[in-house]
Amino acid sequence: MDNLHPLESKVLLALAPQPGSPSTLDQLADSTGLEPSQLSMAVEWLLAKSLIAVHAETVAYIASLTPIGEVFFEKYAPIERVLSAAREAGQTGKRLTIQDIQAKEALEPSDVSKAVGTLKKEGAILIVQGGCIESTGRNSPTAEAMRALLQELRSGQRELQTFAEPLRAVLQQHAVKRGNAREPFRVDERVTRSFLLTPSGQEVADQLSRDGVAEEVSQLTPELLKEGAWRTKQFRKYTISLRAPRIAAGKRHPYREFLDLVKLKLVSMGFQEMRGTLVETEFWNMDALFMPQFHPARDIHDVYFVKNPTHARNIDEPYLTNVTQVHENGTGAGSTGWGYQFDAERAKRLVLRSQGTAVSARRLAANPSVPGKYFSIARCFRYDQVDATHATDFFQVEGIVLGSDINFRTLLGLLNLFAREVAQAKEVKFLPAYFPFTEPSVEMHVRHPKLGWMELGGAGLFRPEVTTPLGVSVPVIAWGLGLDRMAMVALGIHDIRDLFSADLEFIRTMRGSF
Repeated sequence: MDNLHPLESKVLLALAPQPGSPSTLDQLADSTGLEPSQLSMAVEWLLAKSLIAVHAETVAYIASLTPIGEVFFEKYAPIERVLSAAREAGQTGKRLTIQDIQAKEALEPSDVSKAVGTLKKEGAILIVQGGCIESTGRNSPTAEAMRALLQELRSGQRELQTFAEPLRAVLQQHAVKRGNAREPFRVDERVTRSFLLTPSGQEVADQLSRDGVAEEVSQLTPELLKEGAWRTKQFRKYTISLRAPRIAAGKRHPYREFLDLVKLKLVSMGFQEMRGTLVETEFWNMDALFMPQFHPARDIHDVYFVKNPTHARNIDEPYLTNVTQVHENGTGAGSTGWGYQFDAERAKRLVLRSQGTAVSARRLAANPSVPGKYFSIARCFRYDQVDATHATDFFQVEGIVLGSDINFRTLLGLLNLFAREVAQAKEVKFLPAYFPFTEPSVEMHVRHPKLGWMELGGAGLFRPEVTTPLGVSVPVIAWGLGLDRMAMVALGIHDIRDLFSADLEFIRTMRGSF
């Protein structure tokens, strides 16, 4: 009784009238009149003292429209507008390019690229010679599902599980995640807990009901002394078990320790470290990875271009010739390539490295060991909206394994081991993905305790169009994972910006043991 806070007493008294009947936080807020922050604090204190217990916990996922979704409802989603433009061009006989759509529909390049990729995959459009878009006359299941979802959620929020599976899949694909503010939907996790008095809590609550709750004073003020009112007041007792002030001793930054741990883990697994430069040519950053110079996939990496100098002097041979041929007609790779005229001058353009895979491409061209295992902790740069899970520059751990007996199962095993041992993830899942340079491809996701499922990166088996021009004839598995997001899970933080926080107190208390 003596160590109860007044807020705790209010909660106990609110639970006392109906023993065995659980109450949620909303119900307790109504009966106690406490602010949400006060109520949460009191409940946590009572849980720690075992005076109350959690009776049940339910999780619901609630879908709703974002402001972008409201705009899409009125003006139609990009995938609907791109499909409409393609059909209109087919009826009039006009040539239609991605640039035409961007200019006509006033859409963001990333939105157009994403829509074109989906429509092409569904067979609703074709990309023909010169990068022109043609309608096939087929419907787009994604466009139809998008319209149905926009109409349904315009009327209000709805639980995710109430949607049919096809609609639910499209909704989750186009829900805000990883900070992408241009998605039309959002899915929020809503956790509802109910609480009961424990036997000891019931005894305390009964005593409070009999004796009442006396008003406690936490400070002896001059006014209380002057007026003598202190004689009738009940003072809150001091807690002498509190820890003494902490000594702020110097230590290594927890994120630096994490990066060193990653390197140590990979070296202990037999990997050799690769190194690369921050400034890279488009050739090694994209062209060598079979990313066509005209294709929407190129827009996946919104790169920073170097102003001075703008271009490299040359690209090493025979790699420039080999990559040119595989882009134009698939020479040596057993494919037809992309079917366009490769621009060697564009390949020399200098950019800030947008993906660690550029380091792997250079390693493959440098006569790697077979079998061989290589990794790189690469700083990468991409234009992005900074938020809790996105930054414009980030660390990526890049890895490749070469060998005649490796396969997709080998890759999944390595990724799972890496996620659990390095990121300390409790839950891991793999989703199918598309990357121009790997087939098959996969995305790895881990569950963050607060942010939910979070993508760590992509992986797959390098296509022959990547390995053959670089002189490699054995299978190569590759992955590029976001180290910053791994660190968020391992360090128990909820905002990627906190990895580089200037708040010394936050840095001192950040979890630093793995």
